[in-house]
Amino acid sequence: MLDQARNIALLLARVATGVIFLVHGYQKFATMGIAGTTRFFESIGIPLPGVAAPVVAVLEVAGGIALILGVALPVAGTLLALDMVGAILFAHLPAGFSVGEGGYEFVLALAAASLAIGFTGGGALALDRALGLDKKLSGSRA
Repeated sequence: MLDQARNIALLLARVATGVIFLVHGYQKFATMGIAGTTRFFESIGIPLPGVAAPVVAVLEVAGGIALILGVALPVAGTLLALDMVGAILFAHLPAGFSVGEGGYEFVLALAAASLAIGFTGGGALALDRALGLDKKLSGSRA
């Protein structure tokens, strides 16, 4: 019973967090456009904004999909967490903690969720588990 609840909880966490990243990445393409995202990144001092903008947009879309499907979770979780560390340092830290003030509260939660999901194995309902990749990715020989 506890294993079933754990698998469902992991699925819900993966889907919710993945959808957030997917939508934010999609917005960088569709709403702001890569040119607008590049200008924004430049305005907040992100190095190489012309490279960073499309890389971050693709990472957030692909990483979001990876979380939703439960595939390559250690890689996706780590990269998304690093993405959020960059967002904290360059965009949100000066505003303090509170998300209501533009602070890093929400972004920190996304970073933590990405790492937690990335290193749980994703549960029985993850594609990695269904394909037997979770053991290969974790280095387990079992």
